[in-house]
Amino acid sequence: MHPIKASERKDFQPLSAARSAALNSPAWLAEARACGVGTVETFVAGLEQDGAAVRAALTLPWSNGQAEGQINRLKLLKRQSYGRASFDLLRRRVLMAA
Repeated sequence: MHPIKASERKDFQPLSAARSAALNSPAWLAEARACGVGTVETFVAGLEQDGAAVRAALTLPWSNGQAEGQINRLKLLKRQSYGRASFDLLRRRVLMAA
């Protein structure tokens, strides 16, 4: 595995500093694609493949965090009662936790 040097790391900081600007920069994407670090190159390939979705996630004000939190809570309750209780008890726990 190739560790990222400090000089290389600062080249990739625009992604966190100016998120959408970095994604729209062909020069940054080209440099990242040719950096020689496999994980960074794979990351850039994923960004390019899902470019529209990534740009939307970074620039639009909406988030699915609330739904993800509810799903996570439900899965936790389900995991805790796996093999111990019936569906009726799980249903009551879900309704009581809400």
